[in-house]
Amino acid sequence: MSETYGIAELAREFDVTTRTIRFYEDKGLLSPARKGQRRIYTPRDRVRLRLIMRGKRLGFALSEIRELIDLYDVDPSEVTQLRHFLEKIRERKAALEVQQGDIAETLEEMQRIESQCSAMLSEKQKTKSS
Repeated sequence: MSETYGIAELAREFDVTTRTIRFYEDKGLLSPARKGQRRIYTPRDRVRLRLIMRGKRLGFALSEIRELIDLYDVDPSEVTQLRHFLEKIRERKAALEVQQGDIAETLEEMQRIESQCSAMLSEKQKTKSS
């Protein structure tokens, strides 16, 4: 018999709550077997959870993660999945680069305003103490 995992065991391994795992199950991303009330996760479920966690870390939506996982089920060679994953990575990188530019611009503006406010405060304190 192949190795199986309990929900608490996977939660510890992936540093998530059991509630998070049940949420992914509710969304159809995981489908453990049941033995009474106990959930029994297979190595396949463990790999799927690893892919979910990686996708979340990279900022993908659960719907995008589902697409990638479902592609593996359709094409076990992983060619289709890898092509789609590359496309999603490129899209995500482009979005992050736009955000990075927006953040840099905002930080520059904040620095400029901070300098102006500091200069005004300094001037007002000089005037007040005179």
